[in-house]
Amino acid sequence: MDGPWVGTWRPHRPRGLILAQFTSPGPQYFIPGTTGYVGHNPTKARAPAYSFRGSKPPAVESCGPGPCYAVKPAITRKGKYVAPSAHLQGRPRTKIDITPGPSDYRIETASRHVFKCPPALSIASRHNPTRTDRTPGPGAYMLPRMLGPNTVYTSASPCYSMAGRSQRGRFDEDLAKTPGPAAFPKVPVDVYKTRAPAYTMGVRPKPGATIAVKPGPADYSVGRVTLIKPQAPACTFGIRHSIYTAPLITE
Repeated sequence: MDGPWVGTWRPHRPRGLILAQFTSPGPQYFIPGTTGYVGHNPTKARAPAYSFRGSKPPAVESCGPGPCYAVKPAITRKGKYVAPSAHLQGRPRTKIDITPGPSDYRIETASRHVFKCPPALSIASRHNPTRTDRTPGPGAYMLPRMLGPNTVYTSASPCYSMAGRSQRGRFDEDLAKTPGPAAFPKVPVDVYKTRAPAYTMGVRPKPGATIAVKPGPADYSVGRVTLIKPQAPACTFGIRHSIYTAPLITE
């Protein structure tokens, strides 16, 4: 049965069963979904989930150089980007192999292989006969030695080898390894005694050589001392008193 219109929808007989006709819990229990992160079906594979965050607030002090430094467009985070280019190089040289021509072959000797011909024998020189009488002479044998330690069938006497004298265990061996008198240098006498005056012998000046003229004692004015003192020294002349004169005694 169709009822009156309720807005744009009019009640009608349901075509199938609805959940309101059952006494079961109804749509409270359902199969978990396979989309989303929360409540995902545990028996199904779940794709990775990403969270979206807002943009970060601007920093108080920027650590970058700012737009004052212009970065070239070819510089990427993986390095400098260079477009593919072709390299130009010279044409490779073609190697020509020189093969033999028809005139380089001898076809005269091919007749014996193509046509029938009588057998031909080649005549060669006679080989040297093989000598079979090369037996060793008496000088090819050598008797075993009779002297020395390596004899064949005789007993050898004891052999001794002469060796040099050993440097260890001798009576003059220096076990302390101390230096000898010749290992020390000669000490100069000036080290432990008063050094004597040393003079240098110069060469005689050549005649005509320029000799520096130095001032003598007469070139100095010893009386002119007023340059460095207030006045020149002055001397007074008095009388000589007798040593026998009695001193004057007054009250």
